Amino acid sequence: MSRSTGTAQGAMHCPDLQLRDNNERRLDRLIDRLPEHAQTTTRWLRRPSSRSVRIPAGVLLVGAGFLGVLPLLGFWMLPLGLILLAEDVRPLRRVHDRVLDSIERRRPHWFIGDEVVSTTSAPPSPSSSHPPSIAGVNHPPALTDKR
Repeated sequence: MSRSTGTAQGAMHCPDLQLRDNNERRLDRLIDRLPEHAQTTTRWLRRPSSRSVRIPAGVLLVGAGFLGVLPLLGFWMLPLGLILLAEDVRPLRRVHDRVLDSIERRRPHWFIGDEVVSTTSAPPSPSSSHPPSIAGVNHPPALTDKR
């Protein structure tokens, strides 16, 4: 059975399969938030056939992450390498699942699909002297505005 094709009946009998499918959906939602070129690369690296590239890339990223104080390298490489290794190393997968749970608790909007998120915004109010904010919270007018 492939990673993304679990049936509902099979998921009822195997809680691990249901958990794996849930984690796959959450990861797919996070990958969807990446830029297009990063999505393509990430999806390719996560395929089972890319294991021979994924493991060395994960090890290199973890090693480079420990050298994050150097220019060009950064600490961002450490979690990325661990995520890649978690595809193949079972103990890291458990930690990976806990990290996904933590992210979902702190940033639930990251896991909302595109079909739910509205991209339309209300037109600016003509009586307002400053632009509307993104989150709907009005910011104070600039110091140069005279009222």
